[in-house]
Amino acid sequence: MKTKNILNILSVTVLSIASNFLNAQEKNYVSEVWIADQGKNYKNPILYADYSDPDAIRVGDDYYMTASSFNEAPGLPILHSKDMINWKLVNYALPDVLPNEHFSTPKRGDGVWAPSIRFHKGEFYIYWGDPDFGIYMVKTKDPLGAWEKPVLVMEGKGLIDSCPFWDDDGNAYLVHGWAGSRAGVKSILSLNKMNPEGTKVLDKGVHVFDGHDAHPTVEGPKMYKKNGYYYIFAPAGGVATGWQLVLRSKNIYGPYEEKVVLEQGSTKINGPHQGAWVDTQSGEDWFYHFQDIDAGGRVVHLQPMKWEKDWPVIGIDNNKNGIGEPILTYKKPNVGQSYPVITPPETDEFDGEKLGIQWQWSANENIVWSSKLPGQKFLRLFSMKVPEGEKNLWNVPNLLTQKFPAPNFAASTKVKLTPEDAKEGKTAGLLVMGLDHESIVITNKPDGFYLQLRRAEKADKGGEEKVLFETKLKGNEAYLKVNVNEPNGLCQFSYSENGKTFTKVGDVFQAKPGKWIGAKVGLYSVSTAKASRGGYADFDWFRITKN
Repeated sequence: MKTKNILNILSVTVLSIASNFLNAQEKNYVSEVWIADQGKNYKNPILYADYSDPDAIRVGDDYYMTASSFNEAPGLPILHSKDMINWKLVNYALPDVLPNEHFSTPKRGDGVWAPSIRFHKGEFYIYWGDPDFGIYMVKTKDPLGAWEKPVLVMEGKGLIDSCPFWDDDGNAYLVHGWAGSRAGVKSILSLNKMNPEGTKVLDKGVHVFDGHDAHPTVEGPKMYKKNGYYYIFAPAGGVATGWQLVLRSKNIYGPYEEKVVLEQGSTKINGPHQGAWVDTQSGEDWFYHFQDIDAGGRVVHLQPMKWEKDWPVIGIDNNKNGIGEPILTYKKPNVGQSYPVITPPETDEFDGEKLGIQWQWSANENIVWSSKLPGQKFLRLFSMKVPEGEKNLWNVPNLLTQKFPAPNFAASTKVKLTPEDAKEGKTAGLLVMGLDHESIVITNKPDGFYLQLRRAEKADKGGEEKVLFETKLKGNEAYLKVNVNEPNGLCQFSYSENGKTFTKVGDVFQAKPGKWIGAKVGLYSVSTAKASRGGYADFDWFRITKN
């Protein structure tokens, strides 16, 4: 895990200078609703947002993280940190999910599964498995800039959760898991030889571990080497209920010894597993993992880690059974100095030239969905027609959403609907999206503009969207808000015509996760298929605040 040659040292120096320049030039965003940095200590989750299946590395004095993004575009988020606690969302490695045309419409739950990020010979690599197409790789010398065109390293069905490994002798390998839904089998880990460039596998591969007996649903492998041992860190037991397994062997092909190193135990942190071993400049070891909290998605925790008899010990062994349990608070990693508080962005005033980096679409972006002209202090979303025959928003691609940022928060916006020539059928508003979805919207009818509360249950199964509340507005503008509260995403929608006095509408809505992701909150503008073309909605801002 240390730099090995002059090229790496030079690359690290240049990247450190670039990241320092970036931090100096851009104002740090600090959330109103969740901050992990507590001064000398930190609290978990360090990211109370759905950065699912996280993987992270250290390069010099900089830390980088990526995560699963499934069908959401852009994909493969890149987060940067100087202290392992304060993370900034800086880029995406994948502007469009591949194949482009296939993901031009929502393929919810498909796409980018469980990526791995690595730094090798001056370049950053990310590998991920698409369960329907195979294992891809994308790389760059500058993680803050454009990444190269992705390469299909291994074509096939059911290939997921891939991680590259370059050995000391220059040989390259790829370890991966299997999706039972496509391959017909899961709970096994396989190893392939790769070319040194990491662009293609050279063989059919061999199985190196079978978890069926004691570790069902073993997946998400990450490979490392230390003290002559090859290590495979892998989660097992299922997303919400599992544990962290570590395998080791003196031979890369095994046989591998096994040890459970992290479990829920007596804590409230369910399914603590799948993530990354990262060291600090001072020689400390740490482990990132996720916790599935249902509507909130898979949030990211950081655990202390140490080595005993060439086995990692993660968290704190509360009951002395030899297996660590996750902590909620701990002293911050020793990275040599202190850094300012920073969090991924949430609020967007729509004053800049581009959308905030936190936004994602439900499919690869079509440029006609929105406009953000220089000097405009608002976002315009055009009234795109819902696909013929759709009963809800599940298959609508032009939903602009972001992750839930905390257990308790409020999301609000101001919207103005301009239907142009259409007498009815244009709708725009504020949305909480998941397997069930609910939104508060402005819509037009022949006699004027109406405020509606809409809900679709079991949207993934074709559940019909229904109007739960309706009232006529004085004009075509309204302030819209949703308050989200514990436990597990209880949503209360409200509206105002003057921006001061808000009226609650409808019953409390229980947010539901999407397919492999948490619930999302955001904006949309649509039209019925029968309405005349044209129309748009202007959003003045989108704000995440305390309740």
